[in-house]
Amino acid sequence: MADSAATQEFDVLILGGGSAGYSAALRAIQLGYTVGLIEKEKLGGTCLHTGCIPTKAYLHAAELAENAREGAKYGINSSLESIDLAGVRKYKEGIVAGKYKGLQGLLKMKKVNVITGNGRLVSQDSIDVDGTVYKGKYIILATGSTSKTMGLEIGGRVLTSTEALNMEDLPKSAIVLGGGVIGVEFASVWKSFGVDVTIVEGLPSLVPNEDPAIIKNLERAFKKRGIKFNTGVFFEKVEQDANGAKVSLADGKVLEAEIVLVAVGRGPVTEGLGFEEQGITIDRGFVITNERLHTGVGNIYAIGDIVPGVQLAHRGYQHGRFVAEEIHGLKPTIVEDINIPKVTFCEPEIASVGYSEPKAKEKFGADQIETTEYNLAGNGKSSILGTSGIIKMVRVKNGPIVGVHGIGGRIGEQIGEAQLIVNWEAYPEDVSQLIHAHPTQNESIGEAAMALAGAPLHG
Repeated sequence: MADSAATQEFDVLILGGGSAGYSAALRAIQLGYTVGLIEKEKLGGTCLHTGCIPTKAYLHAAELAENAREGAKYGINSSLESIDLAGVRKYKEGIVAGKYKGLQGLLKMKKVNVITGNGRLVSQDSIDVDGTVYKGKYIILATGSTSKTMGLEIGGRVLTSTEALNMEDLPKSAIVLGGGVIGVEFASVWKSFGVDVTIVEGLPSLVPNEDPAIIKNLERAFKKRGIKFNTGVFFEKVEQDANGAKVSLADGKVLEAEIVLVAVGRGPVTEGLGFEEQGITIDRGFVITNERLHTGVGNIYAIGDIVPGVQLAHRGYQHGRFVAEEIHGLKPTIVEDINIPKVTFCEPEIASVGYSEPKAKEKFGADQIETTEYNLAGNGKSSILGTSGIIKMVRVKNGPIVGVHGIGGRIGEQIGEAQLIVNWEAYPEDVSQLIHAHPTQNESIGEAAMALAGAPLHG
């Protein structure tokens, strides 16, 4: 790592070395700025160490477990002997270590000055790192997020996703508090590993931010897989003893399991970092910025999970690049949260970008919206993979496609074209002219577009 003591003044000084912070650093270096990047723990942040990368490694292991269990369906006489959780952890840790080493090497090669320690904003252009003050003409706040705990004490049999990724033994049963992205991903992994899982979601459905057709498909698939869920009732308390944990719901129902995972979302890390003292507006812990991510104070910007909106690593990357380019006067394009691609990697996977049908009707008027659903039962590759699901498209009448939503095994891989369609405001008539390779799941996007253009080929 660079010797940061020698240089204490930078063009751009960034607090936080996660997805948002390090991408801002790399883009700023590309644009010719000197950069100081302050990180108290490990570069790569939540995404690399306790979020996206490790959870997806577990989800891949879960897929292999299911494949072994179901081999006979495909004429392969395989069976699942057991789950070696220590082995899964070792595989996950190997992936994380490799990516971490690569990231450290990249930042060093690009000459980003990495400053290790706890940073605190002490003036409009200065950050104190464990007693040493660094200055920046521009300051970028990128301090990230942490698991919300709803006031529950974490320890013993009550875990957040961080502890769940480091368990030494598999429990026989688990209760997952929260049916959003993190909750359904962990429930999916554990079910594949043979754990008896129950999800508790206070809102009326699992993955409540998704299109109703996607929700319906996921709930049906989870029932089929034997994942239990209790929706529409909030939990009231969680108790634990040496033998297990108990969750009491608001309707009086009591659920019991060996462990409880608290997966009720993530909150911003901003407390005690000096932001408010410098006049930055904080609301429920989040940093309030204008649409160009400026805080309204000096040359201070905020990016990533501390800015209200969807908490996704790729949003953080985009914010980081955006602010570096904004500082340089390049006037980068704003990507609204609604048009950021989202994938939930449970089994079956969910992919979505743009407006759901209800949100589109709210935005454009109920009589201005047309939708189509293409069933993956008609898709050759999906049948080969043994998956079911749908692709749903939402368009404005005589206008562009404003939402693409999918559910099915491996369907997350189709988000690339989906986000181009929505962000480039393509019309179904445009997309239906393009050729989608056969046999791929990607064809389902072409089929949905053809249906929406009024000329379905296979439907």
